[in-house]
Amino acid sequence: MVAEASSQTQAPVRLSYGPGAVGDITYMDSDAAGGSVATTDPVGQPGPTGRPMPAFPVPPPLDHHGPAWVVAMCNQKGGVGKTTSTINLGAALAEYGRRTLLVDFDPQGALSVGLGINPMTLDDTIHNLLFANDLDPHDAILQTQVDGLHLLPSNIDLSAAEVMLVSEVAREQALTRALAPVLGEYDVVLIDCQPSLGLLTVNALTAADSVVIPLECEYFALRGVALLEDTIERVRDRLNARLEVAGVLATMYDARTLHAREVLERLVERYPVELFHSVISRTVRFPETTVAGEPITTYAPTSVGATGYRQLARELIVRHTAASAGDTLGGEAVAAQPAQPVANG
Repeated sequence: MVAEASSQTQAPVRLSYGPGAVGDITYMDSDAAGGSVATTDPVGQPGPTGRPMPAFPVPPPLDHHGPAWVVAMCNQKGGVGKTTSTINLGAALAEYGRRTLLVDFDPQGALSVGLGINPMTLDDTIHNLLFANDLDPHDAILQTQVDGLHLLPSNIDLSAAEVMLVSEVAREQALTRALAPVLGEYDVVLIDCQPSLGLLTVNALTAADSVVIPLECEYFALRGVALLEDTIERVRDRLNARLEVAGVLATMYDARTLHAREVLERLVERYPVELFHSVISRTVRFPETTVAGEPITTYAPTSVGATGYRQLARELIVRHTAASAGDTLGGEAVAAQPAQPVANG
């Protein structure tokens, strides 16, 4: 049985979809200076990446749950938006009826804290599951305040795991074994990786079907990506042949600065197919949600951040559906999808 988190519970926000201008995504938000900003990204017109914006329809409801699609949110550089993206993408997927499990696989426990949970008060975490064969994963999984969104928390105990795993047989498969009993109960599992390419990250990549690479729209975030790509390729060759890159996500984008626009242009050049059309813009709401301990989709449901992550969730579902059918990510296959906009979202 899934335990309830000790944080204060609020009723999940229910969204209404359509009507509205077909394919237009309109939102209002406060920019960094405190002013109101209105943005519309019409389908077929150039989006933030400069490419024509495809339509990402609201996904139909599922008639059953599972087996889970496991996605690792991975980048060895810290501060690029991995944890923020894991929380808010997970919340957006849950809003669209995808039963989602968030796995905090960082000893800092930022994912748990970001959902209003004090990880130091917990007896059972992902660390216990890695080494205790008799522990039921359901005893460690917590219900969040978002309906359909669960959390497998972490705390500082996980920092000892890399040393402890050295002597384990099949040490790279420890997380795979820990998650196996619950994969049939979820549609998506998102793993928030620590900012390194150590044994914990290798475990996450081994357990995953796909990788999402968040990249801050800043020059230094581009450095070292080749090392991450090399690690992904090595894991694919030696441990997990099914591992694929689901996409590269541009985060912390500020269209008002020339530097951010130039970095985004370089990302488009380097990842013409892998780069998501959805771009996560900077907003003052994200730091506020960390203090509030809830996703931006419930804290500020009509904000630019909430809109961005809902669009990302729809795009990710479209990509996964296309990849499962053998189609190429992005491009004309995605653009051909009919539009079904989110009203006021």
